Amino acid sequence: MFNRVERIVSFRNLRPKKKEGFLKVISLFSFLGISLGVAVLIIVMSVMNGFRTDLTNKILGLNPHIVIEHSREKIPKKYISELIKKYPQFEYAEIVNGEGIIVSNNNTLGVLVKGISNSDFKKNNISNKLVDGSKKDLSKNKIIIGAELAFDLNVKVDDNLTLMSPSFISTPIGSLPKQEIFTISGIFNSGFYEFDKKLIYLNKQDALTLFSENEKKINLEIYLKNPLEANKYKAKIQSVNSNFYIYTWSDINKSFFSALKVERNVMFIILTLIIVVAAFNIISGLTILIKNKTKEIAILKCLGLSNKSIKKTFFLTGFVIGFFATVTGIIIGVIFSIYIEEIRLFLSTVFNINIFPADVYVLEKLPSEINLNSIFLIFFFSLVITALSSYLPVRSISKNNILSSLKYE
Repeated sequence: MFNRVERIVSFRNLRPKKKEGFLKVISLFSFLGISLGVAVLIIVMSVMNGFRTDLTNKILGLNPHIVIEHSREKIPKKYISELIKKYPQFEYAEIVNGEGIIVSNNNTLGVLVKGISNSDFKKNNISNKLVDGSKKDLSKNKIIIGAELAFDLNVKVDDNLTLMSPSFISTPIGSLPKQEIFTISGIFNSGFYEFDKKLIYLNKQDALTLFSENEKKINLEIYLKNPLEANKYKAKIQSVNSNFYIYTWSDINKSFFSALKVERNVMFIILTLIIVVAAFNIISGLTILIKNKTKEIAILKCLGLSNKSIKKTFFLTGFVIGFFATVTGIIIGVIFSIYIEEIRLFLSTVFNINIFPADVYVLEKLPSEINLNSIFLIFFFSLVITALSSYLPVRSISKNNILSSLKYE
């Protein structure tokens, strides 16, 4: 693509003379600007990829992958047996969902209630996240709560809690909310602040009694080995019986993940502008370089070099700056992304500030996931911007007049 003469002239342009110190400054700023832009873009994309993956894993660990429900009738045992026969690789659980108010030590908090049988709870992912108590004990009048909720209520395992439901019972003094006393048998820590603060588990029969519901309100939850295949199986399960309402974990969180995707794309576009701005320095530098090299360009033309070859030499000068700046930015960005948690802890210690607090960002640590496709895309865009920035100034070379350039030499 570039012959030996073109490469020699190009690399001589990369070493400006002492009197061309201004060009050296412009080249340095071009290099630093592109490197910084690429590094920042990789770091932000890695953090956002890690954030999305971390949240997805937590959501998948706490939510069912597929839910089947019917508002008017109980899901038939025959239907469940047919599903189990057709998809024996799935795990199934019958769940009662509701809301309630928990009272303890003069504290009152609203909670989300999940009623589940003891055997089904053992298969639930949350049973593996217990930090206190026994996952085998979700029997009658037992309750399992999140660590944040236990902290807020100042309770521990074997303490009693009063749970009130939206259902009312008639008494001589009027209607009163239905309430039951439960004993804490376990405390879990999912790593998801909102779930640890709001979610509780009861025995399925206790939940039906508390909410004055019958078995029509029992939903069937399905857990897959690969949760990302939930939408594929949703349509197949729907074909077994179209009378039931079926939705997946991605349907529940569709708006949330759509917002994350839009935010990620917008951040990519905004941060790419850093590279574009830095590339303007290449345009400025090459324009000044071409202006200062008018005599040399004329001599090269006299020696037989074509306009195309001369253009290629100056194009290569700008492209080399952008290429090595991009590679340097990728190296810095990848290293920073790998050790970003250590850097966060260091900055938090030095400046005594809490960067990315867990209760706001639902993060135990700053996540980072290096995606090779994202790095390749950033590398490609950076090279395209660099190539355009290097090409624009060299178009004026063909307009140079040899006679006027050498008139006073």
